[in-house]
Amino acid sequence: MLTRRQIIQRSAVAAALLALGPLLPSLVRAAAGLRRREIPSTGEMLPVIGLGTSITHNVSLDDPRMDRLLEVLRVLVEGGGSVIDTAPSYGNAERVVGELVERLGQRGQVFLASKVSSTGRERGLAQIEASFGALQTEVIDLIQVHNLQDTRTQLGLLRELKQEGRVRYIGVTHYLESAHDRLLDTLKQEQVDFVQFNYSVGERNAEKQLLPYCADHGIATLINRPFTRGNLLSRVKGKPLPDWAAEIDASSWAQLLLKFILAEPAVTAVIPATSNPRYMADNLLAGQGRLPDARQRQMIVDAFR
Repeated sequence: MLTRRQIIQRSAVAAALLALGPLLPSLVRAAAGLRRREIPSTGEMLPVIGLGTSITHNVSLDDPRMDRLLEVLRVLVEGGGSVIDTAPSYGNAERVVGELVERLGQRGQVFLASKVSSTGRERGLAQIEASFGALQTEVIDLIQVHNLQDTRTQLGLLRELKQEGRVRYIGVTHYLESAHDRLLDTLKQEQVDFVQFNYSVGERNAEKQLLPYCADHGIATLINRPFTRGNLLSRVKGKPLPDWAAEIDASSWAQLLLKFILAEPAVTAVIPATSNPRYMADNLLAGQGRLPDARQRQMIVDAFR
């Protein structure tokens, strides 16, 4: 039985898909509501599909593309998602996110995640204060030390802000497999709520140590680069979706890639970036229905070779 919330979420995604142009009929289907997973440090439940903003949201506030980005946010929220990941280093993306959330009037429905990428306490604090202004909020749900820059200093600062109630969660990030060992060392030395890193069909190093460590030590994970910046999807461009994709309720190649990631129980949420409302809706559908078992995950890997 679907709950009322799940029916509304499913209907919102389906409506967005229909309004944004013709898609495969299987995209508009009866499915379970968007999955949620626990943030281990508090037990708060987080939707498994979120939104990244690197490159896609680096536009001016008067850019005509703002209307399209507002629709992306609307689809995310009405489809049951909440996580929006941004950073001061993403150009104007933080300001864009803040403005879009303000226009939508749904601050209470989104989970805002940003970053600090400065050296030294004073510069770190100045950057964080600028983020509060850009995001138009008094509380930021998650701030992460970006790419392990001056990690100890910035985590110390973030702990103070968390104690003051201005930041709800703290974490660290990186986007390269070559940094996974450094991330792991940091997790062993510093107490954090979240860690963000790259993981996909094409970049599986996190399976060796990072994901198991997070599972064993109660650390939430955000996954970036699920499509390796589109490289994986380019491999299957023009190819028909295999029939076996229906076994896991997948109706697009992007959903297969996201379901591969979500089949790893240590993954809390995936944050693919997009400026296309249609793709946002498609991504949300990956968080519904069945997930692949070990055999099916291998079939996904083989399909992208």
